[in-house]
Amino acid sequence: MSDFLQLLMSGLATGSIYALAALGFTLLWQASGTINFAQGEFVMLPAFIMIVLMQMDVSFVASVALTCALSVFLLGWLFKRGLVDPLFKYGMMPIVVATIGLSIAMRNGVRAGYSAQPLNFPSLFPENLYHIAGVTISNSDIGTFVMALVLVLLTQGFITKTVTGRAMQAVAQNTESAAVLGINVPRMIFYTFAINALLAVAAALLITPTYLAKFDMGESLGNKAFFAAIIGGFNNSNGALLGGLLVGVCENLAAAYISPAYKDAVALLIFMVVILFKPQGLLGRKEERKV
Repeated sequence: MSDFLQLLMSGLATGSIYALAALGFTLLWQASGTINFAQGEFVMLPAFIMIVLMQMDVSFVASVALTCALSVFLLGWLFKRGLVDPLFKYGMMPIVVATIGLSIAMRNGVRAGYSAQPLNFPSLFPENLYHIAGVTISNSDIGTFVMALVLVLLTQGFITKTVTGRAMQAVAQNTESAAVLGINVPRMIFYTFAINALLAVAAALLITPTYLAKFDMGESLGNKAFFAAIIGGFNNSNGALLGGLLVGVCENLAAAYISPAYKDAVALLIFMVVILFKPQGLLGRKEERKV
């Protein structure tokens, strides 16, 4: 039983990181109808930006602040204006292809331009261990889970409880009607891209201390986050949290009780089961689209 609880706790910590990345998928889809297959690389890049800044003797706190600003510009404004906006009028497929190409370019750019070696990254949390009822829990697991959960809930609260968040929802539901009501549609969509960029920085802060900064760290993370978003419901922000936690816990249990070789296949397996029996996701709602 203690082994199970141990795996559950570490799985919740990992799953909460998947949930942060998955939330980026759902936000972009809800607000702009965009699917970003470079989402994993959007987590990888801020990690390397922070490492470069710290190597230039910039303090950790200042590195995080500067990385947030740079991410909003590069992964928010520039991504929207340079890639999404020009291709949006041609439909979803060009954006999908372009973001896949972007992910490959970002991985190879970091590998060739900076380093192909895994790099250490400072942890946000002290390296303390707690022994409770035969279960060893680290500060990292607790802090990662709590911080990710708080960020997801704050994002959800911002979207549902604030005037700006409701305006973003209105844009997501009907762009034309939102514009008629006087809502600045481009600004609301940009806010979504900016929030996605900040969530990517947060995910980088949580995942990199454990898994190290690697040029290909975003590949697996992006795939699992995408599956988590669909499992929970691509049109439901709470579904991103549920999907991420479910994937994180199940892959930990599969690695321990079945085989570590099957760990990376768990997200795909859950995805296939859910999509067969509930295509809209566990918490998603059915949507009808005109074609």
